[in-house]
Amino acid sequence: MLTPLEWEALQLSLKVAGVAVGASLVPGIALAWVLARHTFPGKSLLDGLIHLPLVLPPVVVGYLLLLAFGRQGVIGQWLARFDIGLPFTWQGAALAGGVMAFPLMVRAIRLSLEAVDVRLEAAARTLGATRARVFVTITLPLALPGVLTGMMLSFARALSEFGATMTFASNIPGETRTLPLALYSVIQSPGREAAAARLCLISIAVAMLSLLVSEWLARRSRRRMEGRDV
Repeated sequence: MLTPLEWEALQLSLKVAGVAVGASLVPGIALAWVLARHTFPGKSLLDGLIHLPLVLPPVVVGYLLLLAFGRQGVIGQWLARFDIGLPFTWQGAALAGGVMAFPLMVRAIRLSLEAVDVRLEAAARTLGATRARVFVTITLPLALPGVLTGMMLSFARALSEFGATMTFASNIPGETRTLPLALYSVIQSPGREAAAARLCLISIAVAMLSLLVSEWLARRSRRRMEGRDV
């Protein structure tokens, strides 16, 4: 049985990671398609900007988010007109987790799109299908295993985010204290090694489950596509 602290941290972590993935999915697919199918000036720069969170310290990413979405930030000032504030909220934690996980999603989807045979798309176009219909009925279904993999990888990454969340959303009980932040809080108190170990095991179990679900969904999708081909 989980303690109230563990349940609270787990539920908040799942909510934050789920929102982060859901909000990132459409932009992730769009950018992956642009990078996979088009060549244009500045493509390398765009690719570098997308993957920048992978190489930057998470604290730096959190600080940049604070500069952009804080009350005095360029985006934060505009959001404040609608009484929307992201710093120090669970929505801000979802934004931080989504930004850190976004490169993993884009990369997985891009690799899957690049593996799709463009001759199938060209054949559909010659039969009168629009670009949008080709993408929805041919490209996206064939790239579905990569999309699912990208979703689950980004979900696991957002679930484990610490540095950017701590900097941008802080460590507020019941609001932004996800599993990593709860573990951090527990290890600050002497004599709570058992509670820290439990939170660590919960984090490992949830992350491993995410990876197993990702692999299962990808395999199932591949089998369905192979069955259609037959």
